[in-house]
Amino acid sequence: MATKLPNDYSEGSIRVLKGLEPVKQRPGMYTRTDNPMHIIQEVLDNSADEALAGHGKKIKVTLHVDGSVSVEDDGRGIPFGMHPEEKAPVIELVFTRLHAGGKFDKGKGGAYSFSGGLHGVGVSVTNALSKRLEATSYRDGTVARLVFEGGDVTEKLHLRKAVEGDRKSGTTVRAWPDGKYFEASALPMAELTHLLRSKAVLMPGVTVTLFVEKTRETQTWLYKGGLRDYLMQTLTADPVIPLFEEQGFADANHDSFAEGEGAQWCLAFTEDGQPVRESFVNLIPTSAGGTHESGLRDGVFNAVKSFVDLHSLLPKGVKLLPEDVFARASYVLSAKVLDPQFQGQIKERLNSRDAVRLVSGFVRPTLELWLNHHVDYGKKLAELAIKAAQTRQKAGQKVEKRKGSGVAVLPGKLTDCESRDLAHNEVFLVEGDSAGGSAKMGRDKESQAILPLRGKVLNTWEVERDRLFANTEIHDIAVAIGVDPHGPDDSPDVSGLRYGKICILSDADVDGSHIQVLLLTLFFRHFPKLIETGHVFVARPPLFRVDAPARGKKPASKAYALDEGELTAILDKLRKEGVREGAWAISRFKGLGEMNAEQLWETTLNPDTRRLLPVQLGNQSFAQTESLVTKLMGKGEAAARRELMELHGDAVEIDI
Repeated sequence: MATKLPNDYSEGSIRVLKGLEPVKQRPGMYTRTDNPMHIIQEVLDNSADEALAGHGKKIKVTLHVDGSVSVEDDGRGIPFGMHPEEKAPVIELVFTRLHAGGKFDKGKGGAYSFSGGLHGVGVSVTNALSKRLEATSYRDGTVARLVFEGGDVTEKLHLRKAVEGDRKSGTTVRAWPDGKYFEASALPMAELTHLLRSKAVLMPGVTVTLFVEKTRETQTWLYKGGLRDYLMQTLTADPVIPLFEEQGFADANHDSFAEGEGAQWCLAFTEDGQPVRESFVNLIPTSAGGTHESGLRDGVFNAVKSFVDLHSLLPKGVKLLPEDVFARASYVLSAKVLDPQFQGQIKERLNSRDAVRLVSGFVRPTLELWLNHHVDYGKKLAELAIKAAQTRQKAGQKVEKRKGSGVAVLPGKLTDCESRDLAHNEVFLVEGDSAGGSAKMGRDKESQAILPLRGKVLNTWEVERDRLFANTEIHDIAVAIGVDPHGPDDSPDVSGLRYGKICILSDADVDGSHIQVLLLTLFFRHFPKLIETGHVFVARPPLFRVDAPARGKKPASKAYALDEGELTAILDKLRKEGVREGAWAISRFKGLGEMNAEQLWETTLNPDTRRLLPVQLGNQSFAQTESLVTKLMGKGEAAARRELMELHGDAVEIDI
């Protein structure tokens, strides 16, 4: 007889995590857990934001013998009066609430116009993951001290009058990171010194010091020459042209960006040596790059291409691509963005779409002007880029020759791309002719091909391989990608593969999802090696567009949401920014065909701003995945499908 399981799922089973509990339960969602570097960086970023706002000239980091780390600055000091709404000292809220800080009010009247804060969760995470944390604020002739253990206040706020020897203003935070949350308890010294040096570079005139108690060693960084000095010291080879250092920031009359938004950058081009590439947003290092770097690349490429075209320098048959111009480029880029959107809590990558246009718009005209004033140097730079393009094209031609003759005639409805470089090429399998038309107009002709598909593709799960080509759509897909159908244990000839990325692009609705499933079935069953080698992707077009009115310093803007969840998050953000309820306009795309070429490029085709999901087997084995797809797509599997629907039907949102 089957044992009846206790029905122990009730109202009392739901647990609400309060305060800093979520951080302690899942530290990996809020910080890096390989070592405590990031939680110390959160403290350092606050001191840097003070200096960036013009309120500090010194930052000192001390590594104590007992394993604690302290960060001191001479900024304004964290306020310690009572918060008008929360009825608790402000300094306590800063360290105990996940979303408390002085960086939410951007623009006029805010404590910080530009800061790295807001998207991450700040020093409250440092506090949550420290055994002990002492915070001292020097402000208005008073010294305020507060002590926490494991994120909880253990010594309440204590105020005393400042005496001789105390700083006039500033903050000191000393933290003892809790080893149980981190794989290694020591800070990586090379990473720490690099971070401190880069902060000094980005804040000329601010002294940054590191003191190690154990060895009594002190390192100090103070740069007056900024990015140029830093890049020159870091390069391993001599530049071909003089270092190009410039900056551009929006003024009060700029039609697209808030006053002060922009960037400063320094570029170097070398013939050999390892390129140096570093970028920052509001002094936060973005080690994984992002849209500001894309803007720099875009601006530099267009300036160099314009110079090459103006002086007719391009040899016949050579096509310049952005990577040719950037192949030998080193740079340091420091962007200022009013409301930065980062990927993940530790802010390694900037995702703000507008940053591409922001940086590119300042870089291109300044570099174009410089190249036309220094024609000899411009020609040297063009020579470097053309050489890279020729090397790339030669490599591509070798692959072309190996294919030999007898290549099948490409399908007539395929709009091919110009490049033959696998690493660069993409084909989009687009649902419907009207969407195919928008995609053709909106795409990058150089690297993006479009193959429109009519109606629903055949379910090929149980179709014999030698019968596949009887279906026109599947015949066209196979010929366009240049690889023959094969099984999981075959060794197909993939030398004819024509695109590095094969992207499924369908509507964001139920029918679109069905087409996605049919195409994924085709690739999994008949082209499994393409999935295994990471060539198949699913494009994710948005379902909604939100147009928001101008607010304060921020001009009118538009945002795209993939689904209802993202739409809710966008509207919540607008409410927090003070936009009146309903002042925004929401439009829902019924399908890709409703998007014009520009919208499709911006949301779904542009490599810098789109969302493209790689198709992988994940943790499942091939056999497990095959068994699941059989249940979903097999003709005689109605009973198995019913069972799956009964099990998981509640999780489905019905689109009516």
